[in-house]
Amino acid sequence: MAKQKKMVEAITSMDEDFAKWYTDVVKKAELVDYSSVKGCMILRPYSYAIWENIQKDLDARFKQTGHENVYMPMLIPESLLQKEKDHVEGFAPEVAWVTQGGQEPLTERLCIRPTSEVLFCEHYRKIINSYRDLPKLYNQWCNVMRWEKTTRPFLRSSEFLWQEGHTMHETEQQAIDETLGMLKIYADFYAQTLAIPAIIGQKTEKEKFAGAKATYTIEPMMHNGVALQGGTSHYFGDGFAKSFDITFTGRDNTLQYPYQTSWGVSTRMIGAIIMVHGDDNGLVLPPKVAPIQVAIIPIAQHKEGVLEKARKLADSLSQTFRIKLDDSDNSPGWKFSEYEMKGVPLRLEIGPKDIEQNQCVLVRRDNREKTVVCLDNLMEEIPKQLQAVHDGLYQRALENLKEKTHTAHNYEEFLEIAENRPGFIKAMWCGDVACEEKIKNETGGVKSRCIPFEQEQISDVCVCCGKPAKYQVYWGKQY
Repeated sequence: MAKQKKMVEAITSMDEDFAKWYTDVVKKAELVDYSSVKGCMILRPYSYAIWENIQKDLDARFKQTGHENVYMPMLIPESLLQKEKDHVEGFAPEVAWVTQGGQEPLTERLCIRPTSEVLFCEHYRKIINSYRDLPKLYNQWCNVMRWEKTTRPFLRSSEFLWQEGHTMHETEQQAIDETLGMLKIYADFYAQTLAIPAIIGQKTEKEKFAGAKATYTIEPMMHNGVALQGGTSHYFGDGFAKSFDITFTGRDNTLQYPYQTSWGVSTRMIGAIIMVHGDDNGLVLPPKVAPIQVAIIPIAQHKEGVLEKARKLADSLSQTFRIKLDDSDNSPGWKFSEYEMKGVPLRLEIGPKDIEQNQCVLVRRDNREKTVVCLDNLMEEIPKQLQAVHDGLYQRALENLKEKTHTAHNYEEFLEIAENRPGFIKAMWCGDVACEEKIKNETGGVKSRCIPFEQEQISDVCVCCGKPAKYQVYWGKQY
């Protein structure tokens, strides 16, 4: 048990120092290692397995809605990037450039993709000719690079993994429906798979994606009340199509421009999982993305028949669940700490007395609740327990979201909440960017998170300037 105590002490309490707690968990759970290039992290097997489970789930959702996967080059010629003025200006500070190939300087700089709108546009210009070619519903899984000044594993890194959907549509309404439909897929995925509730809505003009007409966002709240932009979906109108001269012959035989969308989520979601569900003993993983759903721990495994029974259980259960049998010579206490650290949703303990009584003990990671289960009923009981873990995690996160969401009726109240109560602030806004800037500057970084689809009429005037209000907005600090 000394080892178990040491491991727990190695994690800083989240109430003591949340940032240090996060770093400790990332390291101790063996999620990443740092590479020799600042901001480029090594995804270790455990975190990559989480990403693979995320990818598998989302990919199935995309394909069910008619999307196809493609792959675009990672290098973009400077002249191509320059074709959409607002877009290139938005990304210019973060772009990494390739200026030499082998021993020869390049005649034109190539940027390492920060995102791939222009590459898809170049391709779509070649393959879209008629309304019969639409819609084009493409997605790619890839890496991108954005030269971040301040980096933190999963949350902000120079290179990260993501998916980016890029679609073209015959009509404006079809493109808008796609934009909002993909946002709903993200929201459903967060709730149904990651057990994370979130606020969804539209970004303000100041916060929208470079080159977009409208950006929609999903905003989960972390345990400490800080927001994380969990995913975005953008409606581009026909702006990119005009810049890249993408046209098609319409149903009335006239030349028209298609309407475009893009949408994406990234490995930042792993950071969200850590910060929404984790505790002072490490990770707490949602069962649907956990690399190990059930860890089997033999008790008194040196005694006759224990390991044999544990191995038979592992062989049987692994047909249905992601199973890890730990038959190492570490003590049971060490193993308990190890799989708590790794956030495994269920622990299955089995020893000589259990075998005699044809039973085992299931222990939930989220609340450490123990259940004695007849071995004959395991295949029915494990799914129930995994669902209970998911539901427990979601409910706890929802309560945290509600508890840390505050309402401000005037500016004094807004400033007091921003100073003393972490979380989201619901308040009215006039729509003027000057008020956004003032709030950000006077609160140490509180920004508009989104204009929620479900509006509340908190008052008739802007919380900042007192002019007539146009929207209710969620405000908060972000990672």
